Amino acid sequence: MSDVSTMPATRAGSGRYLTFTLNDEAYALDIFHVLEILEYRNLTVVPMMPPFIRGVINLRGRAVPVIDLAIRFDRGTTTVRRRTSIIIVHIDETGLEPGPGGTDGDGGQDIGILVDSVNKVVALGEDDIEPAPSFGSGIRADYISGMARRDGDFLILLDVGNVLSISDMVSLGEAARARGRAIEPDPDEPSDEGV
Repeated sequence: MSDVSTMPATRAGSGRYLTFTLNDEAYALDIFHVLEILEYRNLTVVPMMPPFIRGVINLRGRAVPVIDLAIRFDRGTTTVRRRTSIIIVHIDETGLEPGPGGTDGDGGQDIGILVDSVNKVVALGEDDIEPAPSFGSGIRADYISGMARRDGDFLILLDVGNVLSISDMVSLGEAARARGRAIEPDPDEPSDEGV
């Protein structure tokens, strides 16, 4: 679809945001994190992953996990339609800027975000952005970096570092695996039947 890696951005924030829809709500994320936008493609499902990790895609020889934001926000599952897209972002745990292809040796991770549709890039100044609400958005407050009014509607500006925190997702993955082990019967354990 689009390669946005050629769009200049600064580390402090680009002031430009990629807008997209998810469950009929408008969201945006700083284009600084966006590497590219892909049309939806079939995902390879990986066993024992948390439900919000829908699978992985092969992106130029690398396995990139794809996160369903609807599930992550506890709003159901994204239904794949004609305009469904995958936004490839780079999550950087060290604060370094991503290099070409999203890797800079920083230990960060490229992650795909499954969304209903990608809309456009908008420029937002500091005066356009209001603080994140402490209630009423339906998603965790630390996932929101701010709100902006655009074309009469609010855009929810996502804090990509918190929404896609690698350490948070690892913890959730371990919890999901532990739940799976807890409900699987141990074949070596004696049965309670007939007691």
